[in-house]
Amino acid sequence: MLVAPVEAAPANTPASPYDRLGGQATIAAIANRFYDLMDSDPAYAELRAMHAADLTPMRHSLAGFLSGWSGGPRDWFEANPGRCMMSIHRPMTINDATAGQWAAAIRRAIHDTVPADTQMANAMAGVLEEIALGMAR
Repeated sequence: MLVAPVEAAPANTPASPYDRLGGQATIAAIANRFYDLMDSDPAYAELRAMHAADLTPMRHSLAGFLSGWSGGPRDWFEANPGRCMMSIHRPMTINDATAGQWAAAIRRAIHDTVPADTQMANAMAGVLEEIALGMAR
């Protein structure tokens, strides 16, 4: 039986944001830092009040979403076909204040967790901030 050789990606293929950020461990650390901030910093109190007492499921969900969204394993998307951050949050009342709190907390979590690749950290934080602010009604 002949097996076709596995072709490696060309050497000049840019690393995905997922890889540049540090892979699953870093993505999970970002999600955990985000929820730690939300749970402990009064600046995010209104945002925290919108969530259940146990943030464990949200930690896993955010990490899974960010992994697939940034070019890593797409398990979250396969488990949630047709869903996106906008559709998941549609039932919630998100105002300018809570959207701003989310954006500030994720930016802070990313920068606290990804000190090495500041260019990618800034880009990721910027896009997520735009998404969050776009959810305000």
